[in-house]
Amino acid sequence: MDSNEATTSESVSKKKGKTKKVKRKVKHDEAPVQEMEQAEGEETEKKSESGPCFPPTFSVSEIKNKQRRHSMFLKLKEEKRKAPPKEVPKTIENQRIYDETTVNPEDEEVAFDEGTDEFSAYFNRLTNPKVLITTSDRPRGRTVRFCEQLATVIPHAHVYYRRGLALKRVIPQCVSRGFTYLMVINEDRKVPNGLVLCHLPDGPTAHFKVSNVRLRKEMKRRGKDPTEHVPEVILNNFTTRLGHSIGRMFAALFPHDPQFVGRQVATFHNQRDFIFFRFHRYIFKNEKKVGIQELGPRFTLKLRSLQKGTFDSKFGEYEWVHKRHEMDSSRRKFHL
Repeated sequence: MDSNEATTSESVSKKKGKTKKVKRKVKHDEAPVQEMEQAEGEETEKKSESGPCFPPTFSVSEIKNKQRRHSMFLKLKEEKRKAPPKEVPKTIENQRIYDETTVNPEDEEVAFDEGTDEFSAYFNRLTNPKVLITTSDRPRGRTVRFCEQLATVIPHAHVYYRRGLALKRVIPQCVSRGFTYLMVINEDRKVPNGLVLCHLPDGPTAHFKVSNVRLRKEMKRRGKDPTEHVPEVILNNFTTRLGHSIGRMFAALFPHDPQFVGRQVATFHNQRDFIFFRFHRYIFKNEKKVGIQELGPRFTLKLRSLQKGTFDSKFGEYEWVHKRHEMDSSRRKFHL
């Protein structure tokens, strides 16, 4: 009897130990379950804060309560109205490669260079502009009319026919007669396609490609012919060293003091190294609105080269030459 009681007591004690171990295991298994429930509770709270959660195939029309359905419809409508912010579009201008020669016009070094360059006499009011406009040999009617209309835009401009003379013989005659500029219009297939602008007497000389020429008769809604008043001059986006010299060259074509009575403006706008020329007349309608009327002509210039001194195609020293491979390698690099 004693041995049987001992065996039964031992078996009971072993069962109690097993039950204790099972209870401990259950406690350890309950901990991750509680953590999962807490995480699910936090997710539901976040979703409730952000907005109501619906199944993917939910429709507002399924809500039977009219007031609740109307409120949910308004909430969904407000969410649709909140569109994401628009991204800034990528253009050639804002993706432009930074040019190291970009200068600040208030820089002391730039001011010193401008005070000693070839145009300093004009900006110090020591000379008055006087322009000679001529053409290539045997010009056609369209080129001749283009020169005549340029002479009405630029004050103190005179048109002379070339008569087969070389530019090296024309330049000394211009200097002796007091001209400060020589402008030569070249043509190809009866269409103006080039412009040589030579500052006298010491240069520099710029060669431009001319395109998109439109004379006054070819323009729609143009105004009357321009008057003899001195126009105002606007120069846009000439930011580099090369652009400064080209802008000063254009500015020296016109007299210093514009006559505001004529309300005429000559604009040279640089964009992607293309220089757009426009000639307008303006009128103030009221304190906020201004009316603009284009007078013409209009054309586009593209700089090909800038040469030191006067025109010399053989022995001239070039400051800058347009290279074709530079334009092909990067469309985002501009020089003016």
